[in-house]
Amino acid sequence: MVLTIVGTPNDVPTGNLIARVGAVDTVAFIQNDAEIPGVDEVQAAVWREQARIRASAETIAYRLAEGEQYSFITPLDAEWPVQLGDLGSRSPYGLWAHGNIDQLAGGVRTMVTFDGVRAATGYGEEAARSMAGELAYAGYTVVSGGAYGIEGTAHRGALAAGGGTIAVLASGVDRTYPSGHADLFERIRQNGVVVSEHAPGVAPTRQRFLDRSRLLAAFSETTVIVEAGARSGSICTAVEARDLGRTVGAVPGPITSAASTGANLLLQQGRAQLVTNAADVRDLIEHGQFTRQLPYFGSPSASATRETPQQRSL
Repeated sequence: MVLTIVGTPNDVPTGNLIARVGAVDTVAFIQNDAEIPGVDEVQAAVWREQARIRASAETIAYRLAEGEQYSFITPLDAEWPVQLGDLGSRSPYGLWAHGNIDQLAGGVRTMVTFDGVRAATGYGEEAARSMAGELAYAGYTVVSGGAYGIEGTAHRGALAAGGGTIAVLASGVDRTYPSGHADLFERIRQNGVVVSEHAPGVAPTRQRFLDRSRLLAAFSETTVIVEAGARSGSICTAVEARDLGRTVGAVPGPITSAASTGANLLLQQGRAQLVTNAADVRDLIEHGQFTRQLPYFGSPSASATRETPQQRSL
């Protein structure tokens, strides 16, 4: 718990130290000036200074008091999503959660992540809603970030189908961000679970959204990018998923739509596979490739090769 308050998420040196000495001794190294194994003196001083800025007794006590009403899960708990261990030294120190924490332990192949732009089009929202709903109805847990646009629509699709959904936040689980999704978050807490690697009371920042991308990618076997701009944070999620060896699907969009530029580029560059419906996504989750084939109609018929009147006139 203390590390989620004073530590920096997605921090490789901290992750390496936890792997070597454990969480308790890592906190102890923040408090004292002892030599840190495998870390030179300058790096150790910088690391301690950054942690100590957030490590006042008042700050820690305040955050822990705010967190008393929420669940806290560590890698030693049965509910821990073991697939997050694929992040190695970038794994979260723990997860704060509000809702049905049993949904976290389903396993990487039972989950599918949806990501995309906040300023989604009607086309993108319909694609996200239908795919997420069908997958949730089939028993998959839909993972997303609770934001406006594609993320919120994916959650709603899962809930409408009576399925499970996980909202991964870039703030504390007590923060309703965006505020316009207060009702949606309440529905997720009742029928799914809201999680964060940040302690309650922490506000979202751009860096925390970027750090969260690795969690969205690590939760699921397949990440689906529905709509994304050329510089969208959703592209970061797709890159994280590929780096983890996960499959990535992207929904193709109109070439005239800026909301689809990033998704179309992922497809053009071979960094994602084209998906058009829930069946395509299930193929990626279960087989890593598509199993559906176009029907075979044999050789072209004579009528298909017959000259047209225009050809005859030439």
